[in-house]
Amino acid sequence: MIDLYYWTTPNGHKITMFLEEAQLPYEIFPINISKGEQFAPEFLKIAPNNRIPAIVDQSPIDGGEPIAVFESGAILLYLADKLKQFVPQDLRGRNVALEWLFWQMGGLGPMAGQNHHFVQYAPEKIQYAMDRYIKETARLYGVLNKHLADGREYIAGEYSIADMACYPWVVPHERQQQKMTDFPFLTSWFERIQNRPATIKAYALAATINTAPTVNEESKKLLFGQDAKTVK
Repeated sequence: MIDLYYWTTPNGHKITMFLEEAQLPYEIFPINISKGEQFAPEFLKIAPNNRIPAIVDQSPIDGGEPIAVFESGAILLYLADKLKQFVPQDLRGRNVALEWLFWQMGGLGPMAGQNHHFVQYAPEKIQYAMDRYIKETARLYGVLNKHLADGREYIAGEYSIADMACYPWVVPHERQQQKMTDFPFLTSWFERIQNRPATIKAYALAATINTAPTVNEESKKLLFGQDAKTVK
């Protein structure tokens, strides 16, 4: 059994997509980030960065005590290695999957996240910042589009944690001011994942957990006003 500490963000969706694909038993513990639940001391013990998602594996493969894992990329890799699924088992294939997993963690996620912030949530519209992150998001879409142009169906050939990591960050492409028609190979890849039964289940589940907008004027103070004092 996996305990999943979760909210309906792109990083949260990554993990429900994996768990639904693997049909691994799990229980969701919602962490409503708009209400500051990510700062609860009991959650901090599991996720020291005050961010979702996080998991506790109640049955680790070494047979020992439960293992807590935070950071979505680390969770995906942990689960894939636990089950020996959704990450290639050969050296070269695994390398490709991990390259693109870390590409998402270090590039697509942070850049698209800044896109969301300055375009959607910043209290003042700073044109330079908006242009910077809209263009960088487009560049990253272009990088993945070019990678997929050789006819491969998924990022590492077979469906993997690399796809699960990237897909949720492309879902809000309209909010990111990206035109999918500019990226035909990316679009085909996106639609393949969108139509997978596990993806449909994961997003349907999200709709039952979060029925109100996550970001409002009050929650902005929690989500965007943190500094070093937050972690003391």
